[in-house]
Amino acid sequence: QVRLVESGGGLVQAGGSLTLSCVASGRTFSDYAMAWFRQAPGKAREFVGAIKWNGDTTFYKDSVQGRFTISRDDAKNTVYLQMNSLKPDDTAAYYCASENRAYTYGSSFERDYDYWGQGTQVTVYS
Repeated sequence: QVRLVESGGGLVQAGGSLTLSCVASGRTFSDYAMAWFRQAPGKAREFVGAIKWNGDTTFYKDSVQGRFTISRDDAKNTVYLQMNSLKPDDTAAYYCASENRAYTYGSSFERDYDYWGQGTQVTVYS
């Protein structure tokens, strides 16, 4: 059984930084692209960014490009989301997800991910 567990969320002032972690278990982590999504209250879940299965490519939602960085440590079965210059609009529950096919670049579409974490809350105040 595949399990994803996020951590690292919290309350942070605008302009600050947070790093989220997502630990995976249950299948060969290094074979799969990983992504981060987020959902703000009253809004649909949206793509934040993704990292290719081998870690050499990342891509992001326009509004976080240059502020957020995704990385992975396959030895620890962990994917990270480093968030800098946080804004109140970044307030949301953040979810990690694992692609449903091995050896891909990743995707911005929810339908391409078959395993999800429980989410970790990030709240940015001004």
